[in-house]
Amino acid sequence: MAWETALDERIGAYLPELTWLRDEPLAKHTSFRIGGAARRMAFPKTAEELIVLDGVLREADVRRVLLGNGTNVLFPDEGLDAVVIATGAMASVRRTGKTELAADAGASLARLAAEAWRAGLTGLEFAHGIPGSVGGGVVMNAGAYDGSLADVLTEATALFPDGVRTLGADELRLSYRHSVFTDEPEAVVLRASVRLRAGEPDAIKARMDDLMARRKASQPLEYPSAGSAFKRPAGQFAGRLIEDAGLKGARVGGAEVSPKHAGFIVNVGGATCADVLALIERIQTAVYDAFGVRLEPEIKIVR
Repeated sequence: MAWETALDERIGAYLPELTWLRDEPLAKHTSFRIGGAARRMAFPKTAEELIVLDGVLREADVRRVLLGNGTNVLFPDEGLDAVVIATGAMASVRRTGKTELAADAGASLARLAAEAWRAGLTGLEFAHGIPGSVGGGVVMNAGAYDGSLADVLTEATALFPDGVRTLGADELRLSYRHSVFTDEPEAVVLRASVRLRAGEPDAIKARMDDLMARRKASQPLEYPSAGSAFKRPAGQFAGRLIEDAGLKGARVGGAEVSPKHAGFIVNVGGATCADVLALIERIQTAVYDAFGVRLEPEIKIVR
């Protein structure tokens, strides 16, 4: 019996209410619109459902891949012989104190920022327009416009191989695009809490609107992409290095270095994972040859 057939039976027995799809195209669930089919795809609605699912998969020794809002990931063209767990249905955001909010892993950072504004709380304006999830944002210490989650996170609760633990801000080891979870990839973020400051709603909204206008003016939001393609090198800007290397508008198949912002690789139509990987390699080689700087992808490449 194939592993997926045996697993279908276990899921039916242990998690009869779980949304469980067979051979689901991953391109439908990523901002890049790239990726073949996942052998199985699960959509837990609560942390408890995810914990049970994780236990079933570990017992069956089946590979599982976590997916938040799919905005910073590149899946292979041939798909994955695995179970992809999408956390987007775990999206509760709630006020837990005078200046505190808590959110489940699947809530978008943009929604969390909007909830803060509505509550008259400042400190998350930078997240307005970031389409990624809270869980993914914690893992990568998401940030923009001189702000990051490290500035406001107080704790995160995650499922580790040995059980559920809540880590305080110091234990999260947050730095540029890094956290304790990048060192422990088996852990699954379930929820997180932030502490903000009281603010004037009109001023908060004005700041959010300004940052969104700046995003629209400078970023190629009209095309599918996975956001910034490369991490920022120390003392440099990846987009500027790529532009100075003469690669603005460079294309491999349907993947293109955005003429609007060279830090983005966009899908201009029919791009494949192979196209993007070839373009990433071309960029890395050209920038290293020209400037001696090795660019590291910010996009999570799943193989």
